[in-house]
Amino acid sequence: MRPPAAPGHMAVDYERRVDFDRLRAYRLARAQKALQASDCAAFLLFDFYNIRYVTQTWIGGALGDKMTRYALLTRDGQVRLWDFGSAARHHRLHSPWLDPANCHAGMLGLRGAIAPTAGLMRDAVSEIKELTGGPLGVDIVEPPFLFELERQGLRVMDAQQHMLDARQIKSPDEIMLLSQAAAMVDGVYQDIVEALKPGIRENEIVALAAKRLYEMGSDQVEAINAVSGERCNPHPHNFSDRLIRPGDQAFFDIIHSFNGYRTCYYRTFAVGSATASQRDAYSKAREWMDASIAMIKPGVGTDQVAAVWPEATAFGFADEMAAFGLQFGHGLGLGLHERPIISRLTSMREPVELLPGMVFALETYCPADDGVSGARIEEEVVVTEDGAQILTLFPAQDLIIANPY
Repeated sequence: MRPPAAPGHMAVDYERRVDFDRLRAYRLARAQKALQASDCAAFLLFDFYNIRYVTQTWIGGALGDKMTRYALLTRDGQVRLWDFGSAARHHRLHSPWLDPANCHAGMLGLRGAIAPTAGLMRDAVSEIKELTGGPLGVDIVEPPFLFELERQGLRVMDAQQHMLDARQIKSPDEIMLLSQAAAMVDGVYQDIVEALKPGIRENEIVALAAKRLYEMGSDQVEAINAVSGERCNPHPHNFSDRLIRPGDQAFFDIIHSFNGYRTCYYRTFAVGSATASQRDAYSKAREWMDASIAMIKPGVGTDQVAAVWPEATAFGFADEMAAFGLQFGHGLGLGLHERPIISRLTSMREPVELLPGMVFALETYCPADDGVSGARIEEEVVVTEDGAQILTLFPAQDLIIANPY
């Protein structure tokens, strides 16, 4: 099976690459269909991934997560955007798919820095009420804004479930962007293998990876886990300034986005040499990974995928909540954790059917019996009619020894 294309960053006249007009039309149509199927008169969106999905706009995370920019999707097909100061003028100039009259400057309070008593939320709700009048679907919201919606008599419903449903089936353009994002991480892992020697620190590997990703065109390096030696067990989900030492097992997770589309991509290495205990842990993590990939096909339930992974008690945890995120699957797209979620914690009681066009990451983890090492593997897959198509291509079938002695 040919992997999805990762053709590069530029549009060219001699190959068919990402069609951004088609991408914008697809996303808006999916969101509009979700609205029409709901009981809401409109969706009011604060989640900045949802805003990007319906407006095709983006500003940096430092402002995008302050609960100030918001979008309103109405049943008449109109999309209205309230954005941070001069960003609204920029959209009017450079985002011709939006009606310039629907691009407004907006300010609600910067997550409480401006008190609700200033009246910004009151005025915004009054404007939204005039535009909608009926039940309002909201994805995420600050409590004072919710209280103001209720005070002005607007019935509030949950739009996040509808938006996540809309976003779970990826178009060919989205899959190509996800593939390009993964290809960039393929290259970074080659750099990491070459740099992974005794004396380098975990944070230096993080810096190396972030630099290379931005050089290759990443628009956001969201997080990089770098975990080595005795920090591998239990998994801390972070990085530190620990010095890499001879014989360490080390694993990394690279989370970044290209044109908004994210990766979540673990690889594990041994530094210089590997013990039998480290190799055994890696082999088990790989066995669990391969078993879950083999399950991926349309019509399979997420409970069936989760069932091939070991129970939490089998690898040293009291229950599935304590082990959540170690044997794990999660949708990828504009957000890091989309649908479907695959886990023994939830999938057994509420399974989701796999459908063509879903894209998600599968993660496995095995602690080593030496008490300190551990192996972590992650593969990103597309659900096709023929099974799983792998996006993450850096070799991971066997434990790689970085700079062997």
